[in-house]
Amino acid sequence: MKSANPLPFAGMAVLCLGAVGIAVALQYGMDMQPCPWCILQRVIFLGIAVFALLGLLWRGAAGQWIASLGALALALSGVAAASWQHFVAASSASCDLTLADRITSALKLDALWPEVFTAYASCRDAAVDLVGLPFEFYSFALYVLIAVGSVLLMRRG
Repeated sequence: MKSANPLPFAGMAVLCLGAVGIAVALQYGMDMQPCPWCILQRVIFLGIAVFALLGLLWRGAAGQWIASLGALALALSGVAAASWQHFVAASSASCDLTLADRITSALKLDALWPEVFTAYASCRDAAVDLVGLPFEFYSFALYVLIAVGSVLLMRRG
């Protein structure tokens, strides 16, 4: 990578932390309770933020490339999770024992910070619209934006 401009990684971290903050604010402010797929997407956003912070701290070409690759991999995972939530899980009465439920349970984040990482709703109950769009579409769009940005960062060098 030619330049170690920290701005793209700082923006990526702010977007991801903001997305989780907004989700938690809507959970408590508008009673939009999360399902396991929602929680998994929070975890993915936080993982991307970690890679973005790595890109901020590790300014060398290798660090920038690794941070971009990690963010890209997680963003693509987020695209898959948001798509699955919308097209499959939202019509399911239960999210128990789904991939999202297994991953979030294995990470045990619900025991560490239950206010943020505990699923309180079924996938069907969590399928809500926000300003006319399914809530998971906002996550989907943000994941796509992060994926494109990550590819551009990788191609920069």
